[in-house]
Amino acid sequence: MKITRKNDLSLRLLEIFEALMRCQTTVGAAEDLGISQPAVSNGISTLEKQLGFPLFERTGRKLQPTEDARLFLAEVEPLFSILRNIETEARELRAAKSGRLRLSTTPPLGHGALPSILSAFLEDRPNATVRYSVRRLETVLQNVKMGIVDMGFVLGLRTHLDLDVIELAEQNMVCVLPNGHPLESLPVVSPQDLAGSRLIGLESHIGTTIRHAFEETGAPFDAKVEARYCHTACILAAQGIGAAVVDPYSALFASNLNIVTRPFVPETKIVASVAVRRGANMPRIAIDFIENVKRELARKTPSDLM
Repeated sequence: MKITRKNDLSLRLLEIFEALMRCQTTVGAAEDLGISQPAVSNGISTLEKQLGFPLFERTGRKLQPTEDARLFLAEVEPLFSILRNIETEARELRAAKSGRLRLSTTPPLGHGALPSILSAFLEDRPNATVRYSVRRLETVLQNVKMGIVDMGFVLGLRTHLDLDVIELAEQNMVCVLPNGHPLESLPVVSPQDLAGSRLIGLESHIGTTIRHAFEETGAPFDAKVEARYCHTACILAAQGIGAAVVDPYSALFASNLNIVTRPFVPETKIVASVAVRRGANMPRIAIDFIENVKRELARKTPSDLM
């Protein structure tokens, strides 16, 4: 079979042919496609001319498919199966039900609040794929800047020279104590209360924030042990090594450990935010996920995080 021009076989003509084969009448095909009956008849005539062979035998008012039409339908049907899959994918993308999530996060959020939020988000998105990495702050921001991931969830960041930073929630730091610690009976814990207790310090920028809180109250900050991450400090506290002031999301992750959590005063805020490339055209599913995280973090009260 030789077709004169490559673009002769339009998808619309093939749709009319497939509908007529399926509905068996021009009236049924017209109703199925939402067009007029003459448009169906004209479309079939045009397709037959382009193909160079008849598709239907006309006996009175009836159309009988030829054997060539049946063979041609076998070639056309896979095309419409592909189109149906494309239409389904397009609907899911439009509703942010499909696509790929590429995110990186620092440990406090990556091991604390985000997994449960992601799990709920994926419940009605079975076709979505996820790339989820937990890295140190500098690596998270670099991955966003280089386009390796679409978004980076971090703590303590409000602005960045090269990235857009969206604030999601702001919570107070908390104090984690080993079970049985002398301060366990206190409703809240202050720097003065911690004087004389063995402290676990943090090497990160969160640690700097904590030291400032101690300095503002005039209490000494003498950490005998230092850790890089808050969840590491929680693990050390669970082993009885000392008390630590950490972000509430890390305390949430460590809530099944041998520790108790108390509010820390004076209130010391820590912001949870997401960094994205400046001016980036992110997938719909990524935009929806960020909004979902923002909404879920806002719902969490201090008691939920302790």
